[in-house]
Amino acid sequence: MLNFNDIGTGPANAPALLIAHGLYGSARNWGVISKRLSDTRRVITVDMRNHGDSPHLPTNSYEDMAQDLAGVIEHIGGPVDLLGHSMGGKTAMTLALTRPELLRSLIVADIAPISYTHSQLPNILAMKSVDLTAVTRRSDAGAQLATAGVDPAVQPFLLQSLDVKEKRWKLNLNVLEAEMPKIMSFPALQSTFEQPTLFLSGATSDYVKREDRDHIKSLFPKSRFAKIPDAGHWLHAEQPRAFEAAVRTYLDAVQNA
Repeated sequence: MLNFNDIGTGPANAPALLIAHGLYGSARNWGVISKRLSDTRRVITVDMRNHGDSPHLPTNSYEDMAQDLAGVIEHIGGPVDLLGHSMGGKTAMTLALTRPELLRSLIVADIAPISYTHSQLPNILAMKSVDLTAVTRRSDAGAQLATAGVDPAVQPFLLQSLDVKEKRWKLNLNVLEAEMPKIMSFPALQSTFEQPTLFLSGATSDYVKREDRDHIKSLFPKSRFAKIPDAGHWLHAEQPRAFEAAVRTYLDAVQNA
């Protein structure tokens, strides 16, 4: 079972909102947004496998991660509204296409059901290069990440997964490195998800392109598209209030449909 946080109760007739974070993230990244959304609904945030306090396992495929989410939903009771960002968004889409009965609606944050050519390996190699025996405070590791060439804007995000006291990363770096080709790809699934779906992207991000929409529509026929102004791939962190408002508006519309 994945580690998860359970926030709020919500009305009896409203499904819980389950949030799946992206690569190198954790449930705690969604703390503020989940707390604000919990004023009207139950919100569940998870640590994905090989992240945070969830089990370290030998694979990180989307089929396996989708099965992990299915286990959480079956534990808390479904169907749920599912929101996933980046890697979590691909996991959410995989679950929607394989276990649609577990979901009422889907929100996919800044990712498409396609393979990407870029790689996240440099960040893994940078984290693996940190001499944890020399780290007594988070800034020590930050300095080493900077030396390894990690973007200053990315360093604080990666450092959230560092357990300074235990001198370890709360990420299964070896498995994430080995499974990176799977993480960058998307399963070849022929099914469709017939429930409401929102593809919510950052206006300055190029992760979801207009030319991807026909393929998206073939898998998610009831999909809609929206963009958050002045936001890139990390739209929920760059424009949290606008992101929260978009999610809230969409879920309310689904509830009242």
